[in-house]
Amino acid sequence: MAEFGYLPAFGQAPAVKLAGVADVNQSRCKGIAAGVPAHKSIRDLISAGGLDALVISTPTRFHLADARCAAEAGLPALVEKPPGLNVGEASALQALNPSPWIAFNRRFEPGIAALKEALPRDARLHLQLELHYRRDSWKSFDMQDDVLLDLGPHLIDLARWLTDSEILWARALSLNERRAEFELRLERGHATISCSNNRPHYERVEVKDVLGHVSGSYRRGGLLSGIVARLQANRENPLVSSLVAQLEAFGRAVRGMPGGSPLAKTADGLAVMSAIHAVRRSAVQGGAECSLQILHQTN
Repeated sequence: MAEFGYLPAFGQAPAVKLAGVADVNQSRCKGIAAGVPAHKSIRDLISAGGLDALVISTPTRFHLADARCAAEAGLPALVEKPPGLNVGEASALQALNPSPWIAFNRRFEPGIAALKEALPRDARLHLQLELHYRRDSWKSFDMQDDVLLDLGPHLIDLARWLTDSEILWARALSLNERRAEFELRLERGHATISCSNNRPHYERVEVKDVLGHVSGSYRRGGLLSGIVARLQANRENPLVSSLVAQLEAFGRAVRGMPGGSPLAKTADGLAVMSAIHAVRRSAVQGGAECSLQILHQTN
């Protein structure tokens, strides 16, 4: 995310400036962020000063500890998804002051944002959401999340965000390390979700009304797009444009500027992690419908 996503996005987001980076691998810092002050830890980065906010794009198991460092320094933070490893960590993240924001960047994809604007506000909806990619294509240095924790948060968040409603229960259809399929019952409808990390990049969001008529759809990627990407080695990652918009929204939020930004809050992260927990419980129970157990807090 840092190399192929955030660093290119910082170069295109005029309202924010990259003031420093931190990574235990200093040679990597110099290789992908040449000329930017590099530090060995988040504490060293904060101690160096000159920061208004932090983007936390470390492995999931470090999100809570790194966000605590930011909060202790009084710095706003944007925490990459998922907010933590489980519901408990998401709840602890929400209790921090200042409370961080959560980086559900698919909200900032122009096609998905346009789809949301076009949807009816009071109708019941059926959503079909897919997100697939090849994990090897990201050349991750440290990735231990299964596909439900890796890609599931994006799609669960979109189900809530597009329908402006809460998730009532979840049911697992198929769940393993590389592929997850599950259903969500929402206050305003139903969502069927599929994601995997061993297929070419492909995103699909399709919304139907109660009669089965398509209300709107969004598609990106696929086999042909993947072939073109392989032939164009220097082609920009498709996530960059959404990350630029997200960084701009984060910058405005840090400056306290008003506006109806889709930037996700920790309450959104907690709801998503509660849904993931329900999907895992359902899988253990043979696909039973499992209600969400959310530790309600305000932020």
